[in-house]
Amino acid sequence: MKPVRPKKKLGQHFLKDLSVAEKIAGLLDHQSCTTVLEIGPGMGVLTQFLVGKNRDIHLVEIDSESIVFLKNRFSSKEASLMQADFLTLDLKVLMGSKPFAIIGNFPYNISSQIVFKVIDYKEQIPFFAGMFQKEVAERICEPPGSKKYGIISVLCQLYYTPTYLFTVPPNVFSPPPKVDSAVLEMRIKKDFSLDCDKKLLVQIVKLSFQQRRKTLRNSLKTLNIPEVLREDAIFDRRPETLSGTEFTELTKRISNGKVSN
Repeated sequence: MKPVRPKKKLGQHFLKDLSVAEKIAGLLDHQSCTTVLEIGPGMGVLTQFLVGKNRDIHLVEIDSESIVFLKNRFSSKEASLMQADFLTLDLKVLMGSKPFAIIGNFPYNISSQIVFKVIDYKEQIPFFAGMFQKEVAERICEPPGSKKYGIISVLCQLYYTPTYLFTVPPNVFSPPPKVDSAVLEMRIKKDFSLDCDKKLLVQIVKLSFQQRRKTLRNSLKTLNIPEVLREDAIFDRRPETLSGTEFTELTKRISNGKVSN
């Protein structure tokens, strides 16, 4: 079969190192979830290590050239194939109510958006793993207290336990990206039900880091927090110093303070 031409507008960097692909696929071997959704399979380098293991494999690919290639490479019995933009899919319609794992060599231009969508469907996605730009992988796993710690760090770590697994050099891709890559995994926490207003929590986290050099007292001004609450010492802190648990507690306190938007 004629190889698929990588398309810059889709952020395609095809993995060509089979040992790396096998390592990524192997992350699923100890997972109880047998339904798997692969995002952006391209030419199926990762897919070939997913099929044939009594799994229900679903492939979502936006590129029509890759769709033709995948149809020729894998039978419908091996994997269900859909041409679609993952970011626009209703995963409850596509996957039903059953739990499923997500895996992939993710396009770097939408990788953060993929992560946020996974968080939206966290009740159904107990395991998530794949290839990211190294910087993004580091930010997801970064603990509080550094410049790399931000919105994606807080929201991922509230619901999942992320682990940075290994670094991948540019030369294992075609075409090679200009930066290093990394493989990470995220396992859902046993108790991820947060006792707070989830929408307000996300709003607080985003507002805080949009002006990360400012204290919370200044960055959260638009929430019209009661003055008596804003006198608390936590509002003298900058967002990168707060853990996810502290953001949750802050959200509960602001919510109980009858915030007016």
